[in-house]
Amino acid sequence: MPTWDDKLPIYQQLADRLAAQLLDGQPADGEPMPSVRALAGQYLLNPLTVQRALQALGEAGLLDNRRGLGLYVRPGARQRLKASERERFLHEEWPRLRERLRRLEISPEQLSWEEQR
Repeated sequence: MPTWDDKLPIYQQLADRLAAQLLDGQPADGEPMPSVRALAGQYLLNPLTVQRALQALGEAGLLDNRRGLGLYVRPGARQRLKASERERFLHEEWPRLRERLRRLEISPEQLSWEEQR
């Protein structure tokens, strides 16, 4: 069962989860999004909440509404999303992370790109 944070509206959290899936290529550019009903069942949410999340993705230019067919991932949506997420990371998250690493005295040599087990 999905867990939701109290800090953000649930529709925004769902939009963020769906955007993360789009970054992973699911669904791919040009492919249909799951229906509101399917997403509401999957995430155990009110269909209006799901509709609001999909509307947010549409307003971000990631989805097209094809009359009578549903919502489809816009061509190039993944690349646009990746570019905006990179920009946000480099300007918002990375400076805070870099400062925390400095405070904890963690050097670049101590970091690994590979998952440690």
